[in-house]
Amino acid sequence: MAELAFLKLGGSVITDKETPFAAREDVVRRLAREILEALHRRPEMRLVVGHGSGSFGHMVAHRYRTHEGWRDATSWRGFVETADAAAQLNRLVVRWLLEEGVSAVSFQPSASAVCRGGRLCRMALGPLRRALGAGLVPVVYGDVAMDEEKGFTIISTEQIFAWLARHLRPVRIVLAGIVDGVYERDPLRDPTARHIARITPDQWVEVSAALGASHAVDVTGGMLSKVRAMVELVAYDRALQVSIVSGAVAGHVRDALLGEAVGTVIG
Repeated sequence: MAELAFLKLGGSVITDKETPFAAREDVVRRLAREILEALHRRPEMRLVVGHGSGSFGHMVAHRYRTHEGWRDATSWRGFVETADAAAQLNRLVVRWLLEEGVSAVSFQPSASAVCRGGRLCRMALGPLRRALGAGLVPVVYGDVAMDEEKGFTIISTEQIFAWLARHLRPVRIVLAGIVDGVYERDPLRDPTARHIARITPDQWVEVSAALGASHAVDVTGGMLSKVRAMVELVAYDRALQVSIVSGAVAGHVRDALLGEAVGTVIG
């Protein structure tokens, strides 16, 4: 029986978030090989990959304040430029996955996603389900989306995963960023920050008070919002395991996909 996993490749690990439009090809290719190894070792696993926009979409969205929705005459220009920037990174990621042997296929969220007040309400599922059934690896990404109240908004990969999870019921979600799990403060700024090995929904109030903000531009809310979305999802489905790991550490994405306890486990 097939088991479904979701994997997010964070913008912090696949791009240089301090340099506009700078993708890390070597990192993406290594991660692609880890994905392929995990799929070979667990042939019954089906996989949805998502990725952040990093220094592509976030830089443009920050300049236009696209996450705030329609504001003035420049807002729609920000919408289309953010969409284009996010799609540029997606094309690179999908190409490198394909060249490393992963049967990746791009699924553009903004083509069907509709939000209300910044929350994702609906998105096309049929084509994605058929792709999974064929053994393909759909690749979604943080993108813009139409919004019934704000005109438009930005949806993070975590929002997309949370919505998809309620319909597709994965057994595992792996979020791969630049640091190896969740820390009480940004470990890139404070090497003494305490690592949090496990988070349960019952601990969330205490843990959320300790979490700091992301160390670079991120219009989707940084680490706090990402962890909150996953905690809410685990509270909804107690059989789900979420792992937050470093994609910069060789082997951690592979190991997390195979169910090993690395980084921080939520559940």
